[in-house]
Amino acid sequence: MVSGTGRICVFAAGQSARTRDFRAGDVGYIPRSMGQYIENTGNTDLVFLEVFRSSYYSSISFAQWLSHMPPELVKAHFKFSDDTLKSFSRDKVDVNGA
Repeated sequence: MVSGTGRICVFAAGQSARTRDFRAGDVGYIPRSMGQYIENTGNTDLVFLEVFRSSYYSSISFAQWLSHMPPELVKAHFKFSDDTLKSFSRDKVDVNGA
């Protein structure tokens, strides 16, 4: 983590997940092929560096992922309303600080 404070959750199939809080100077490792989300837990910008051992990078936002799931499944698991589901963008959103 370069600056700010955040929380990282790394998850695999099933109910296997680990969540850790990070602050500037901390280093975390995410095993290959595991999903993760990063949450800003502070009141300033969260700045972090990701390094991949691959020439290919792919990302999908949680909202975008949910928008492509069957609505009945999402509503059953997350208790979201129809209006909430309709608000999720199906388009890719670039996340970069530039």
